[in-house]
Amino acid sequence: MKRIVFKENNIDLEVIKNKLNNDGIIIYPTDTVYGVGASINSLKGLQKIYEAKERNFSSPLIALLSKVEYIEKIAIIDEEKKIIIEKLAGEFWPGALTIILNKKDNVPGIMVSNGETVGVRIPALKLAQDIIESVGGVLPTTSANISGEKTPRSFEELDEKFKERVEVIVDGGKSPLGIESTILDLTKTLPKILREGAIKKETIEKVIGKI
Repeated sequence: MKRIVFKENNIDLEVIKNKLNNDGIIIYPTDTVYGVGASINSLKGLQKIYEAKERNFSSPLIALLSKVEYIEKIAIIDEEKKIIIEKLAGEFWPGALTIILNKKDNVPGIMVSNGETVGVRIPALKLAQDIIESVGGVLPTTSANISGEKTPRSFEELDEKFKERVEVIVDGGKSPLGIESTILDLTKTLPKILREGAIKKETIEKVIGKI
């Protein structure tokens, strides 16, 4: 497969947009770790992520967003959760918090393991935000590694075999945080942390109360 590798100083967002809109997938840096993404409108691209990772379809992707207002493109915001979401977004976005919400019908089943929820996050890295914005502000993403192997926290840590499976790679050096996001499920009556990552439970509780 012919791959295009961009550095931060020569990135062509129009090329990225065209590649992803034509079923390509991309490795790119986020604030937490390196991710692999595909257009939400490309079922073939989404399938290629799973194939590249050698991953079964029971593990959902999350949606990285470039702006807060894009949540409503793909997720349902219940009135009773709206204030909590606004507080969390105000405190932790852009940043390393993934929020699980009920999905809208336009979210492909392959992306969310045919479930009814979707994880959303805004990365605190302008390069990532620009890439996401170039494809419409929503980029289904997961870590850029073969399942079970080490999660890459820099361009140098990317697996050579994995790099051969994508159309576009963006070399952004090291991810600033180097640790996965915290995942918070807001679809149940009480918020629940599914994975504690860069943001600790106590820090979240200071914003929305005991969880």
